[in-house]
Amino acid sequence: MKTQTVAVPCDDLTQLKNDVALIKNLLLDEGPLTDWAKNELEESRMVTDSELLSSKEVRQMILDA
Repeated sequence: MKTQTVAVPCDDLTQLKNDVALIKNLLLDEGPLTDWAKNELEESRMVTDSELLSSKEVRQMILDA
């Protein structure tokens, strides 16, 4: 695999790190999954790959809207 360097402004990287830390804290503080979340997770795992949309398809749907 080829390695590529990407220039990212330091402020953007710092904000991204802060956002990830916030999300991690929120997830850790949530506790166990609710019954609703468990059901949603179970249902989502039953969806076959052929039913899913690629990110390109979703992007195109948004642009066409």
